[in-house]
Amino acid sequence: MVSTCLFCRIAAKEIPSQIVFEDSEFLAFKDVNPQAPVHILIIPKSHYNTLLDVSDFTMLGRAQQIIIRIAEEQGIAQSGFRIVMNCRDDGGQTVYHLHYHLLGGRFMAWPPG
Repeated sequence: MVSTCLFCRIAAKEIPSQIVFEDSEFLAFKDVNPQAPVHILIIPKSHYNTLLDVSDFTMLGRAQQIIIRIAEEQGIAQSGFRIVMNCRDDGGQTVYHLHYHLLGGRFMAWPPG
């Protein structure tokens, strides 16, 4: 765990969050600056700076399963949702801890930005 990493500190419960899912490997919580009616961040509790640092690709598959579960629980699975993962500066990554954004509850325009 990286003590200065915001998401590591959230996973360690040093910083409060509105948790919607937790198991031994992942934590999902509401974004403090939501961009949609449903905006949830899904993080592995283990620290990876970016997607490029992942070697356990089964972990990514488990993350996708959790995203589906949360989408169903949040009532956005049938209407649709967007999953976003930003990678590095030009990709829009601002917190260097691997994370997914689950967005839903409204129509998502394209292109996104």
